[in-house]
Amino acid sequence: MATKQEYIPGVCNIGPAEINRRRQSGWLGLGATSLLWAAFWFFRVPTLWRLLIFFPAAMSATGFLQAALHFCAGFGSRGVFNFGSEVGKTETVEQVEFRHKDQRKARLIFLYSVMIGIAIAIAGFLLVIPR
Repeated sequence: MATKQEYIPGVCNIGPAEINRRRQSGWLGLGATSLLWAAFWFFRVPTLWRLLIFFPAAMSATGFLQAALHFCAGFGSRGVFNFGSEVGKTETVEQVEFRHKDQRKARLIFLYSVMIGIAIAIAGFLLVIPR
């Protein structure tokens, strides 16, 4: 039995088209993270430069978290939602208390993404590359 997808403040603010878009960005970030990690290893990049892996890792985490949670952090921050089939076309959240719930959820997603990015960057920093 299929469930109807709808806006729920602080819980769900995107439908299937937007979820797919977030999942794609997660895969793109994961691919970039993997390629960068491989390049760092292959070219024996100095330790400090390996912290740059934070950026694609955080991007990947953001995409996957948003897809899994059915919640776009950017939309939540701006007070909009989209359940239509057209990606990027949004409707405004009118109620102030609903916007606050969405903003709180958006901050959590950003925080979790940063934490994941930092963890991956530390792993890259600590990676011992044989000479």
